[in-house]
Amino acid sequence: MEFTAGGRLEVRITPTDVGKRVSVRCLTDPGAGAEKFTDTVGVLTSWDAGVLVITRRTGNSVRIPESSLVAGKVVPPAPARRRGPAADFEELARVTARAWRPVESERLGDWELRASSGFTRRANSVLPLGDPGLPLDEALARVRAWYGERELPAYIQTATGAAGTQEELCAQLEARGWHREVSAEVLTGGLAPVGDLDADVSPVRLTRSVDDAWLRRYQRFTAPGPHVRQVLGSGPSVWFASVPAGVGSPPTAIGRCVVDGRWAGFMAVEVDPAHRRQGLATTVMTALARRALEEGASAAWLQVESDNDGARALYEGMGFATHHRYHYFRSA
Repeated sequence: MEFTAGGRLEVRITPTDVGKRVSVRCLTDPGAGAEKFTDTVGVLTSWDAGVLVITRRTGNSVRIPESSLVAGKVVPPAPARRRGPAADFEELARVTARAWRPVESERLGDWELRASSGFTRRANSVLPLGDPGLPLDEALARVRAWYGERELPAYIQTATGAAGTQEELCAQLEARGWHREVSAEVLTGGLAPVGDLDADVSPVRLTRSVDDAWLRRYQRFTAPGPHVRQVLGSGPSVWFASVPAGVGSPPTAIGRCVVDGRWAGFMAVEVDPAHRRQGLATTVMTALARRALEEGASAAWLQVESDNDGARALYEGMGFATHHRYHYFRSA
């Protein structure tokens, strides 16, 4: 990255640039002999008491003493994606939320408080798409009280790594003692390439409702109460896929797809460990993609935890790429 102006390193950022994407170079290990530098790119989320906080697209925040700066400048937003469907963060955030609706919710300004008896963080966390209508500390107190009334931990779902994401909120939560528990990525891609994959989908059974056999393979809950079925069945147009196994056995593979306008979202793709690496996940996704194409969808999204290398490789092979990252912060 180029910092020079007329051959000189310059610091061309000030505290007034908080909220902007910046690139900085700072001196590491001063006094250790030969000068060493490190570069950091991200959103400048704080500049206070001589310390800068920069939040990277991964959600990690870096604290940099102002005295160590040797260069810095404001840089353009992250470059537009070069492949896959065009979409901004807010559109995708709303689409993904509609595909996994909570049992109950309440508005706090532009924040949505969601609860579903603890079944998944997605359905039991705050979705903060705008201003809560209160000073942040008051809003956080309301959040903690609301989840406390339901005997649930207080989580806030935030996003980083795209234009319009929430690096500043991440830094503010960290400063108040909230800690990041889980990070994942939202991947997007064209739907037709998934539907065009060479897969024999004849064994796949598609249904509109979830049955007991499908739930036995899913097992992402402690007890399959009505709240589990309600969340799984939520969404504009929901499809469940399964590859049946022997009589009395859970399916060999399952998946879920929610069609919402141009978007098809893939979730809960799971394969019996004894039958992995046989192409069953691809088979399930292909069958669901073909059904979504019939309903007029053209773009696809899915979510995968950042450390799930196997799933990431599978989806990248289908043409998916990271759009942004999201994180769950839990109240201390």
